[in-house]
Amino acid sequence: MTDTAPLASIAGDLTEGRSSGLRFLDDKGTLAIVLDVTGLAIDARKPLEDKLRAGLLEQAGVTEVRIAMTAEKKAMTIIAVGSGKGGVGKSTLAANLAVALRRLGVKVGLVDADIYGPSQPRLMDSENVKPEARGSKLAPVQSAYDVPMLSTGQIAQPGQAIAWRGPMAGRALEQLVDASWGDIDTLVVDLPPGTGDVQLTMIQKHKPAGAVIVSTPQDLALMDATRAISLFEQAEVPIIGLVENMAGYACPHCGEVSDPFGSGGAEAAAGKMGLDFLGRVPLSMGIRLASDGGVPPAAGTDPAGEPFHAIAAKVAEWLDARKDK
Repeated sequence: MTDTAPLASIAGDLTEGRSSGLRFLDDKGTLAIVLDVTGLAIDARKPLEDKLRAGLLEQAGVTEVRIAMTAEKKAMTIIAVGSGKGGVGKSTLAANLAVALRRLGVKVGLVDADIYGPSQPRLMDSENVKPEARGSKLAPVQSAYDVPMLSTGQIAQPGQAIAWRGPMAGRALEQLVDASWGDIDTLVVDLPPGTGDVQLTMIQKHKPAGAVIVSTPQDLALMDATRAISLFEQAEVPIIGLVENMAGYACPHCGEVSDPFGSGGAEAAAGKMGLDFLGRVPLSMGIRLASDGGVPPAAGTDPAGEPFHAIAAKVAEWLDARKDK
């Protein structure tokens, strides 16, 4: 068979136009074809390949089908979640932001770039689940909340200290970000606190589309948050907005609200710097217990998840506005 036009037409119908380059490699019926899988989820690629092969093998003169799958590397939108210091709830915010964005329909993945203190496996109930290799890349772990994720905490042994110098940490971050993410188009990246090597690598090599800064209300935390903001602004990474965490504590017995860390500091700071204020998350026993149990409050209908959904809605608006530019 020398006329490949009918086979090319059949292949196009089978793959909805994703096939090209069909040709015979020999006179024994060995057929080669290219299948474009750009944008397809990982678990959708093999069924399409099998469908194409089976359909072509039914045609007269075809004895073998060799399929080369290709995919254009797409630029993902990276949202960096940072803070000037540790202990302000940045990782909890990142996990719940990813879950809440997914519930809004965003194709989102989560990277735990806090190389030395990874906590996302606990927060996302994916401890002791190892990522697999897919060729030269890591395949993300699918969490229970429909958000694929990667973390050094899934690679190192439980409790093992990760004592890596800056270049090693940078290479680890590159592996996590440049993984085989399939149809994911947005990555929420939980950065370590501060302004060190990992943050610089993230900015220089992967250039986030925007950054969410998390702080508690008190002046000391806000001073450090300002340094994190300065780092992103110097690198021309837009600040999506500030989040005030641990903002108010409601007594579970009497309901009285107190402010052990102050109140309104992050919102006031955002106003002074001309930045958007995304919302506040209270200091809550419910959030703490759910997070320790690997159940992000944003995954359920409990009122504890409402602040995260409100913040995610504003981030989603920012993403939509960015696409329209």
